[in-house]
Amino acid sequence: MSSSSTTRDIPVSQGILHRWPSALGLTIAVVQLATDPDTERIAIVTGVALLCYLGAAALNRSWVAWAGCLVFGAVVVTSQAVDVSWWVVCAVVAAALVVVGVVLRVPRPPLTAQAAALTAYGGVAVAALFLAPRAGLALTGVALACHAVWDVIHYRRNQVVPRSLAEFCVLLDVPLGVGAIVLAITG
Repeated sequence: MSSSSTTRDIPVSQGILHRWPSALGLTIAVVQLATDPDTERIAIVTGVALLCYLGAAALNRSWVAWAGCLVFGAVVVTSQAVDVSWWVVCAVVAAALVVVGVVLRVPRPPLTAQAAALTAYGGVAVAALFLAPRAGLALTGVALACHAVWDVIHYRRNQVVPRSLAEFCVLLDVPLGVGAIVLAITG
């Protein structure tokens, strides 16, 4: 059997290195699931992801999304250290990002879309915090898994956030969200 001239043999290691965002997202999802996640932890993952997208839109710089993973993660940790609800602090940060985007006169459609997504997905995740533990876990799992649709849209369009971040998020959001739903049902 001969291979066609358009077929390339890509070494496995090169293929894996090319998919590092997928591997990283999946690894984090597995670690989260292995450490018995609760509603709050899944809601935090959802909130940080949403802030990453909003931050990139507000500053009109896609790389900000990756930096946001660290920065907005630190915001959550700091809010918990000073005993302030993380979601309240995230809401204040989100409002500040929208104001910054308006002041910088960034393109309105991406800023508006990211603010709306944060309100919708984030609102569901925060509302889940006030439900019974299993119901809340299932609802945050649904919100996170559904956020993967948002990730796929951004991956395909290659807008707002880097494709690598959208790829990372899909492989974090789907397994972790579905895993949370399964744990809520079976737990």
